[in-house]
Amino acid sequence: MKVSGTDFASSVDSSSQHATSTASSLSFNRTRDAPKESTTTRDNAAQTQPDQSTLLTEVHTSSLEQNFSANHSALGVDIGVVIVSSDIWSVAYREAVDSLGKDIDVAILKGENVAQLFSHLEEIDKEATQESVFLRGVRYLHSLQVPLEKFKLALDLASPLTNIEPTSTMVFGVVRGVTAIAISFATADLEFAKQIGEMLEQISYIDDCDTLGQKANKIDIHKALVLVYQKLLEFYNVAFEILTRKGVKLVMKIILENDRLPNIVQDFLRHAENLRKLVQKATWEIVEDIRAMLYDHEIARWLGSGKMRQQSKYHNDLQNLRADQACEFLLTDAKFISWYRASDSQQLVILGDMGCGKSVAMAFLVDELRRRNEHQLPQPKICYHYCRDDETGQATYIFSALILSLLEQFSGLKRTFFEWYKQAGASGNFEPATDIKKLEEFLQKILKTLDRPLFIVIDGLDECDRASQNSLLKSLKILSKKTPRLKVILSSRPQEEILEQLGEIAKIDMGSDTKRDRVIVEKTVERKLFNLSKDVRALVTETLSHLAQGSAIWTKMIVELIEVRRIRALGPMRDFLEEIPLPEQLSELYVNLFSRCTSNDPENQKLVTTALEVLAITRRPLSILELAWAVALGAAQKRVTTVTALAKLVDPQRVMSLIQPFVAHVDFSDVRKRQVRLVHQSVKEFIIREWASNRPDQGFIHQRTGSLEAGILDICIRYLLLDDFGHTDLFSKEQPTDYDPCCTWEAWEENMIRYDPTDRGFGELFVYASCHWLEHFGAITVEPLPGLENIENLCQAGSTRLQNWIKQYCRPQCIIKPRFLFDSRLYDPLSITSLYGSETMLRDMLESSDFDKDKFLPNPAMGAADQILQWGDLSRLRMLFSGSNIGHQLRNLGFFRLVMKQWSISDTHGRDWDVVFDLIDDVLDILVKERRGNELLCMAASRGCMPIIRRLMDRA
Repeated sequence: MKVSGTDFASSVDSSSQHATSTASSLSFNRTRDAPKESTTTRDNAAQTQPDQSTLLTEVHTSSLEQNFSANHSALGVDIGVVIVSSDIWSVAYREAVDSLGKDIDVAILKGENVAQLFSHLEEIDKEATQESVFLRGVRYLHSLQVPLEKFKLALDLASPLTNIEPTSTMVFGVVRGVTAIAISFATADLEFAKQIGEMLEQISYIDDCDTLGQKANKIDIHKALVLVYQKLLEFYNVAFEILTRKGVKLVMKIILENDRLPNIVQDFLRHAENLRKLVQKATWEIVEDIRAMLYDHEIARWLGSGKMRQQSKYHNDLQNLRADQACEFLLTDAKFISWYRASDSQQLVILGDMGCGKSVAMAFLVDELRRRNEHQLPQPKICYHYCRDDETGQATYIFSALILSLLEQFSGLKRTFFEWYKQAGASGNFEPATDIKKLEEFLQKILKTLDRPLFIVIDGLDECDRASQNSLLKSLKILSKKTPRLKVILSSRPQEEILEQLGEIAKIDMGSDTKRDRVIVEKTVERKLFNLSKDVRALVTETLSHLAQGSAIWTKMIVELIEVRRIRALGPMRDFLEEIPLPEQLSELYVNLFSRCTSNDPENQKLVTTALEVLAITRRPLSILELAWAVALGAAQKRVTTVTALAKLVDPQRVMSLIQPFVAHVDFSDVRKRQVRLVHQSVKEFIIREWASNRPDQGFIHQRTGSLEAGILDICIRYLLLDDFGHTDLFSKEQPTDYDPCCTWEAWEENMIRYDPTDRGFGELFVYASCHWLEHFGAITVEPLPGLENIENLCQAGSTRLQNWIKQYCRPQCIIKPRFLFDSRLYDPLSITSLYGSETMLRDMLESSDFDKDKFLPNPAMGAADQILQWGDLSRLRMLFSGSNIGHQLRNLGFFRLVMKQWSISDTHGRDWDVVFDLIDDVLDILVKERRGNELLCMAASRGCMPIIRRLMDRA
């Protein structure tokens, strides 16, 4: 009788499954207790999802149960429970059964026939040999060197056929039967036996279809397994027919004369070989995955698993900050275009001051290069790294991160690295990942093998220590020579040592730009202060755009401070912007930079402190040499008396390297260019408000500013008091003046003959000290005041020293022709202090100096009054007139004659002459006593000086 493939599958399921779970046992018990009537099996196993199994209970008809119960003890078949499994073997098996359909006789699955089948196998030639055909087959295959013990067989070779144990699934029940039959038939013929040996070996590969226990759901393996099962079922079907219908005695003869079994075996071997190849391929893929996981684990352990994640996170943070419009200028720069389009290896450097936005710009370039590379073939790869003031700036970290990035993008290199690392360990270097030379060596090795373009982007070269900088730059130079299509782009602050090593590499300077500042401010305000009203946002944007001066980090921190303080109204915001405080984060940044630059060395700290305090208070940018000379004198630990002695203490490279983060970009090739200035106004605020004090109130700020003024004044005075300036003339003779008032001094002096004070041995600080000491002198208002003795020596009447610095004062640009006349013969310490010193200094001199000394002019009060009347603050005359011990020199007609003379020839507009004429009240008693009032009146009348005439008439 023929049945359908589905019924066949259900029947075999019920014959070959063994329930082991509690649910199965209960279901089996219920079936045993149920009435013996036919029910419908809910067999939807083919629809079951992977890794699930469905427990189905089927109550068979009483006749079927009776048929199977007779052989239950022999076959170990549990007929009460049907388990429809969804494992890969069962699914493929059911599909094979369905595909064969009516070609399989259901009779072979009936209990009594199955038992009879194995009984026939036992009887073949047993009477003649006293041994079962199965064991003879085993022995015969052994004689042919078939290694049965090494195969994954579905039965125990030592067990008789009658002791076959129940299987866990129906699939292996059939496989067991085929295995037993095949071994039993092996003695029929030598060639057939060899085929059987191959067949048994291939059957063992069925067990590997889950590819090392990983259920891959491979369609190709499933289809191949279905074909293998088809051939097994055909073999089983034909063998059953031979054994049961042709007679036991004729079995071997039929096998030899009939090619059906050999042909089936041949087809089986062909399909099984295909299955084996597919399983091996899938297994190899899994093994490769395992090996890759091993590589990943070891590489992460050796090079540091968190490096890539850390770099990626920092890059993402920069993306959030970025205003692309502020970075796009880089793409149109001729140097970038040349670098990008070059067909050979190239390097490019982005230079910028601290906080100008270099890192954000580099993040922009990384993303832009990615965008451009996306549709290129071969696609260029990008490795980027951000160096900061921590371990990320160390050479070993940088090289490790670059190698990790390459290994992630070129997974085939992982094995190369793995083997290289192991080989290094075998050579005695057990930690090559901590060896800079070894990492450089490997990086050079793998980059040589790359045929596609590669971009390496490294930000913050200046954040690296010196050794790391040197290693990185040297290695990149070598890589550029050996790697034809390598493009490197670096960013750094413009440190002299770095620039020297970079040599002729193309450089782009990220200088301050008002348009870019505005874009950055607008982006930051939009991102952080979106909740403010339109007019308040406009006020913030306008103010910060003006004050940014290229400092993106200052902009960011000020906006964040506004956000923290939650200022919303226009009035409070205006007050905040008028007196913008220094953000605490920025102050901490400057403190850390100071510590890093000085390496916490006391001498370095003194040098940096002196340099920054000088730069915070200078009246113009200094040249590199001017600053170095000022620092050398200010930090000198012993008294310096000559220019030559001071020159021996000057170290401009040291000074600039120590303060570099705090100053704007300078041209190191021109050490005399007046260019050294603080990088941003916030640095000056830090030096004045935060440095050396925790109480930045207004009183302290005033005192601190005065202290800085006194410091640079002291440097200038000490410099001008060097012995050289007291006996060497700056010029041999004076040159005439011919100034055109219709142009600026700079334009007028552009093509003038210049001189160099250093040629006269005056050193590098002479120009600044001569031209600006008076400005600092006028700013001194707080204690401690400069010593009067130094002021008197510097301004001693008729001295060569006085002549020298006054001549230079008239020539700030070192042009032979002076900008104005300044006759040194008319001046002494009192007149200089009266004109240029602060009121505090003038008062101190008037109270403390001995005006009878030869350092002063014979009539110092009158000389000082003459200069004040011509050039100075007229209100200071009262200090001379009545508030000092030389006021008596002015209480006479000679003074008022001088007053009227200067009044008559001067432009009276804009000057308060009333304070001068009111001094008449202080001498009325003297005039009356000496009967000189009429004389003064006549003098005023002759001069037409109505202010004096009016006052004399009013007081008459």
